[in-house]
Amino acid sequence: MTVESSAARKPRRSSGTKRTTSAGNAKKQSADRPELVQLLTPEGERVEHPEYAIDLAPDELRGLYRDMVLTRRFDAEATTLQRQGELGLWASLLGQEAAQIGSGRALNDADYVFPTYREHGVAWCRGVDPTNLLGMFRGVNHGGWDPNSNNFHLYTIVIGSQTLHATGYAMGVAKDGADAAVLAYFGDGASSQGDVAESFTFAAVYNAPVVFFCQNNQWAISEPTERQTRVPLYQRAQGFGFPGVRVDGNDVLACLAVTKVALERARTGQGPMLIEAFTYRMGAHTTSDDPTRYRSSEERELWETKDPILRLRTLLTNEGLADDAYFAGLEEESDALAKRVREAVRAMPDPDDMAMFEHTYADGHALVDEERAQFAAYQASFVSVEEGI
Repeated sequence: MTVESSAARKPRRSSGTKRTTSAGNAKKQSADRPELVQLLTPEGERVEHPEYAIDLAPDELRGLYRDMVLTRRFDAEATTLQRQGELGLWASLLGQEAAQIGSGRALNDADYVFPTYREHGVAWCRGVDPTNLLGMFRGVNHGGWDPNSNNFHLYTIVIGSQTLHATGYAMGVAKDGADAAVLAYFGDGASSQGDVAESFTFAAVYNAPVVFFCQNNQWAISEPTERQTRVPLYQRAQGFGFPGVRVDGNDVLACLAVTKVALERARTGQGPMLIEAFTYRMGAHTTSDDPTRYRSSEERELWETKDPILRLRTLLTNEGLADDAYFAGLEEESDALAKRVREAVRAMPDPDDMAMFEHTYADGHALVDEERAQFAAYQASFVSVEEGI
């Protein structure tokens, strides 16, 4: 992003990549456009970075591709299920697969993750069954998995609060002397929350072993990042006393390499770090949102050329690491996953309509009793209509 010198100027949107410059202009250019760590270009070509490098075997590259493909298919199936009335809501990760799979695969077993509500790819990496993610969105449970079984906390709907939870947990990890780090996810919109600033303060002062992973998907519902910050998000870390880095969030290799370094840095007592994954939300904020009301189709089309799955597929194909049989087999696996998810959701019980009135007041409450009665009568009116048909 380019930061204008005058607040009166209209902010410009950009791809976030740094142009190639001569040595004499390097310092000026760095101030104009932040550097983007990238190891795999949108054209599927490998490039080097002086600070972040990664050497993966062919099966590891294919594994990352498989993770992204299956995660995208699960996400698409969940969106369809919501449209068909099987889920109350769904927050899609479409376009953010590389950021989540790359960072998720950088974790050690002992590390702990604090997600928001969109980290379906990270949940996949932590071994959480995809069907367990859907119970909350169907309204039949408050999470669906044991956080301590996979070191993956329950989804957090309150924007930004999980960064404080992560920081507190990381401070405890440090006191225990554990060889582990904490990874906290949040979005560009959450960066405007006071909770995030407070978590940065505590993490820095207490040198907590936490990595803050911001998925900057350009839009906090309908608000672009230019209306939330006058500097690139990763640069905010400097004001709190720890490093920040911007990575190509559509490059799974770069996300993996940068997060590995940040987590190891945290484990070895070097304190927190902020990673800004510069990516794009291809779909709606949630299924209750209509992105066509606030952004152009041209913008999405531009980001489609940077698709994280397509660029890794191009690399696998060009280097002869995967053939048509591999891709066909993965497609069959995707179909099987979608079928399993659909059957599991439809086998879930319907939510208890009256449960929301329970367990609020220990001794009951007159207003809640009145609301319960009104809602029960409303629900009964539908039964009467159906019986009359």
